[in-house]
Amino acid sequence: MKKFILLLTVITTLTLTSCATLFGPKSHSLSATSNPQGAEIYVDGERMGVTPLKLELDPSKTYSIEYRKKGYRSITKIVKGKVGVKWIVLDILGGLIPVVIDAATGNWYEFEKDRINANLENN
Repeated sequence: MKKFILLLTVITTLTLTSCATLFGPKSHSLSATSNPQGAEIYVDGERMGVTPLKLELDPSKTYSIEYRKKGYRSITKIVKGKVGVKWIVLDILGGLIPVVIDAATGNWYEFEKDRINANLENN
C-alpha cells in the first residue's frame, strides 16, 4: 500500500506541475553594459542605475531600455523575452496540464540573450 501511495504521489506531482515552473530560473537577470561605461540606464522611463548594471526583469514582458550619458546620443533598445522551445517540448511530453500551467504563469519565457550592450556616439 505504501508503494502505491508513493507512486500515486509522484505521478500526481509530475502531472500537476510544469517543467519551467519546477526547473526554470526563479529570477531572470540581464546585464546592461555600454561603451563608454557609466551611462545611466532607464527601464520604461524609470532610472535603474549606471552601466555596468545587472537588471532583474520579467521575460514575459517587453521593456524599453534607454542609455543616457552627457555628451553622447541616447540609445533606446527594446527587450522582449520569448518562449523557450525546450520548455514547450518538455511540457508537451508531460501532457496538457504542464502546458497550461507554464502558459498561465509565464514561466516558460526567457531572454534570448543574457546581456545587452550599447555603443554610445558623441553628440
